[in-house]
Amino acid sequence: MSSIHAFFRVKPLLLLLVLISFLSNQMLGQDSLRYAEESHLRNIRQLTFGGDNAEAYWSYDGKSLVFQRTSLKDGIPCDQIFVGRVPENAASPFEFKLVSTGKGRTTCAFFTKDNQHIIYASTHLVSGECPPVPDRAKYGNKYIWPLYRGYDIFQADLNGKIVKQITNSPYYDAEATLSPDGKKMIYTSTKDGDIELYIMDLKSGKEKRITNELGYDGGAWFSPDGKKIIWRASRPKTEAAITEYKELLAQDLVAPTNMEVWVADVDGSNAKQVTNFGQANWAPTFMPDSKRIIFASNHEYKRGFPFNLYTINGDGSNLQKVSRDKGFDAFPMFSPDGKRIVFASNRNNGGTRDTNVFVADWVE
Repeated sequence: MSSIHAFFRVKPLLLLLVLISFLSNQMLGQDSLRYAEESHLRNIRQLTFGGDNAEAYWSYDGKSLVFQRTSLKDGIPCDQIFVGRVPENAASPFEFKLVSTGKGRTTCAFFTKDNQHIIYASTHLVSGECPPVPDRAKYGNKYIWPLYRGYDIFQADLNGKIVKQITNSPYYDAEATLSPDGKKMIYTSTKDGDIELYIMDLKSGKEKRITNELGYDGGAWFSPDGKKIIWRASRPKTEAAITEYKELLAQDLVAPTNMEVWVADVDGSNAKQVTNFGQANWAPTFMPDSKRIIFASNHEYKRGFPFNLYTINGDGSNLQKVSRDKGFDAFPMFSPDGKRIVFASNRNNGGTRDTNVFVADWVE
């Protein structure tokens, strides 16, 4: 009882400071994954723990996520596709299951409109083994992406049964997302000799190539209102840059170290460059209003790292930094109702190289 009596003998101002400190600590404990400057993010929750987890995207009903995962300790040597229900409360765990074949390498999954199927790209028809990764030492240790031939796009149900093969070419077909009405697919392919974007009508299979400039065009999305598209692109201009780009492409490789955000009308017309920051500006998506954009970038850092999330207006104005991690934050996607955001980050990884999936409430 003496300690309680002593507590209540504290002067009122000191008592107020103690109370403020207590409440602050409580708030930090509840949102300990959020950096103080991340004013747009609240109630960040880590969903995966360990391995390399990325490209997590919402179902149309906002209840589930599909993502790709590599985890050597779990016997997943290269990316496979998983689906899980988003926990409805803090006490519920995030449980996920494999929905790709477990063979080859997969990438870029997305839910279909019925929320009962997914599309994703996979190399499993070419080989059940993981395809070899590029030896970056041959290219001056430059960051290189492989454009694996044999990637085709498939549709599967949530039990992993493939119900349809959507593309069928000996080239790289991947990076697919769907329109808000679920009827059209935009994806990247090398089948015409460059890395270009195509839009396909899923019912008829008819498609149209919508980019035609030399350079990498990929990671495209439709705006929520279905009127525009957004993507990442490289545009080599100098003779040396063009030569390097073509030499890498001939080996089914690309160096995604200089990319900017582009937007266009949904048919590919009126294409314009939004960012002009240099380095890697990528993983762009429209925000819920179909006007503003959120994307990942390393443009503030000469050494090419960290990556953080930024928002910007469609005309390139009003750049704002969203995340403040000193590591990697990327692949943002808003929930259909615009209230939450999912992203990949290597925050809270205990000093490892693990990248995990996080969800947060979005605060304007």
